[in-house]
Amino acid sequence: MKKFEINISDEILDDLKYRLDRVRWPDEIPGSGWMHGTNLEYLKELVEYWKTDFDWRKHEDSLNKFTHFTTNIEDFKIHFIHEKSPNKNAIPIVITHGWPSTFYEMHKIIPLLSNPEKNGGDPKDSFDVVAPSLPGYGFSSRPTKSGLNVRETAKLWNSLMTTTLGYEKYAAHGGDIGAGVTTQLGYLYSNSDNIIGLHFTALNRPGAYLGEGSKDLTKAEINHVKQQEKWNHEEAAYNRMHSTRPQTLSYGLNDSPIGLAGWIVEKYRAWSDCEGDIESRFSKDDLLINLTIYWATETINSSIRMYFENYPVTGGSFEKSDKITIPTAGAIFPHDIATPPREWAERSYNIVHWTEMPKGGHFAAMEEPEMLVNDIRDFYRQFRN
Repeated sequence: MKKFEINISDEILDDLKYRLDRVRWPDEIPGSGWMHGTNLEYLKELVEYWKTDFDWRKHEDSLNKFTHFTTNIEDFKIHFIHEKSPNKNAIPIVITHGWPSTFYEMHKIIPLLSNPEKNGGDPKDSFDVVAPSLPGYGFSSRPTKSGLNVRETAKLWNSLMTTTLGYEKYAAHGGDIGAGVTTQLGYLYSNSDNIIGLHFTALNRPGAYLGEGSKDLTKAEINHVKQQEKWNHEEAAYNRMHSTRPQTLSYGLNDSPIGLAGWIVEKYRAWSDCEGDIESRFSKDDLLINLTIYWATETINSSIRMYFENYPVTGGSFEKSDKITIPTAGAIFPHDIATPPREWAERSYNIVHWTEMPKGGHFAAMEEPEMLVNDIRDFYRQFRN
């Protein structure tokens, strides 16, 4: 395990500016707004800010105030933040981001979890926080062979928590792909004493059991299925591309910062509780920190390739006997890409805590950090000595 400091070279930053100065913009039908995807006027505004006002070095210094490490697990380099609480009874927790995020998605909740007393909370609710970068994301290694999916990532995380960091027991939280990793931790280690509980903001499991002998769907579950069918029709084209031809897409995204921005920024608008005003939830700096991490590390290809790798794990249904038995909590934000009812989750998980939030979307750790942290605290209190 080695201390790590973010230090993107001047050469990479200079090359980024060179490319931003030489854009060949597409056309757009006047007045179409975001109907066809990322709005041209907004992206031009964001790119101009990226060129002239965005100060990566300032943000790099801020990110380096966290305690970063890298470690090799099975010859794979994992980058992670490890913020230990000053309180000796803190619960270790691994928190996992998704796509199109990086570890930066968690930057607001890390201090709230690790130092609640400095943020208006109770020191008894403290956590030792481990926030890794997913394989192929940010400063973790890019996989050089197939098969590194959410299940294999869960194995890496368990090794990180128990062997590298020496925690006998730990908690887990995740959203999006991070919820998939969190679910796989529960699936793989349900018979161990390592994991005390699972907390997620998104269901990410290979289908609720709906086979012979299962209960009929409730009205809320039927509405959820219809909502997912509508979303798949209107919004899920990116997912199919990631899951089937990520390499083809990546030539443009890895070569053009404008292409990268156009692909990612639209998701922050569409999946958040912003009512069409993206900067009501995310500042330009928030968006550009995330984009700059992807650009500088050249990890857009490896990040979206994980969808392809995940398909064997998430493409089919589990059997009834494969229900996750570890105590599980769901925090459902109303503007997320899916808002399942509790009974749907109970088909797959041992749900003991369920919260339907009044606001917020897919990026809960950035949109509603206090709300999310309070729910994590509430759930894990039952496991404290």
